[in-house]
Amino acid sequence: MSHGLEPTEEYDGSIVVRLLDDTAGREQIRCTSYEEAIAVVKENHRSVTVAKIVDRDGAVVFTSAEMSIDDWETEWEHAKRRLSVDVEAYDCPYDNVACFADDHCIQCQIDAVKEEY
Repeated sequence: MSHGLEPTEEYDGSIVVRLLDDTAGREQIRCTSYEEAIAVVKENHRSVTVAKIVDRDGAVVFTSAEMSIDDWETEWEHAKRRLSVDVEAYDCPYDNVACFADDHCIQCQIDAVKEEY
């Protein structure tokens, strides 16, 4: 017996990894977290033409045709950290997207050491 209205849509909240291969076709793997999706991409990205991560809203947030999964993972971890902590703005003189006020890139770290001496 039903109490109230039944949902008209189902949403599992999962993240999807799409593996596209010119010869084998497409494969879609549902993941429960970004960590799991990153692991799936790392396992498969060399054996397929393109690997993509699609977020819970259906937007493609990563594609191996445009970026390395390791670089994207680093940027994702920094973005996740920024959401959980207020970090002062930092403008890297080397235009490194993975350089933050609390976690400088190698070049900025070298500059800081040079300034000390």
